[in-house]
Amino acid sequence: MNSFRHRHRCVLRVFRLPAVALLITVAGCSSADDSASAAVPSPDAKVAELCRNLDKVLPAKVNGERREDPEPASALTASWGSPAIILRCGVPQPPKMTDPKVADGHDPDAVAGGVNGVDWLMEKQGDDGYRFTTANREAYVEVRAPEGVDSSTVLIDLAAAVKKAIPEGIAS
Repeated sequence: MNSFRHRHRCVLRVFRLPAVALLITVAGCSSADDSASAAVPSPDAKVAELCRNLDKVLPAKVNGERREDPEPASALTASWGSPAIILRCGVPQPPKMTDPKVADGHDPDAVAGGVNGVDWLMEKQGDDGYRFTTANREAYVEVRAPEGVDSSTVLIDLAAAVKKAIPEGIAS
């Protein structure tokens, strides 16, 4: 939803209401809507182009949830559902990706694996769910799945788009 347009409509309605209704309307208009927010990565030009290509082929639904992009709007971010499954493309390499304990299978909070031809590093994020980051691709794509979301379905739903837009290789 365009939050500027949403707030503008609220302001227009405010002038036609009595005082009690005015307070209720202002409280409703000033509260945050259900849209998610995500920090927009700052990759180099080559990675940004790969991420824009990914944005064009991302599925309309992930885990059965409709795509509703986070704020601020960017071709480097996407989200589905509430609580939101958040995708950010062009993120830096996660430190655990080079941690020998993860490679040896000795880190209880991080596991490497693959889903439908895409390699991922899975990291437990406390009580907030999981963070998955692509490995062996020319850009790092991060997906955050909240607690309770079937993360295997999320990764299956995103695999074809990642394979199509982000070539195999080493991210810079």
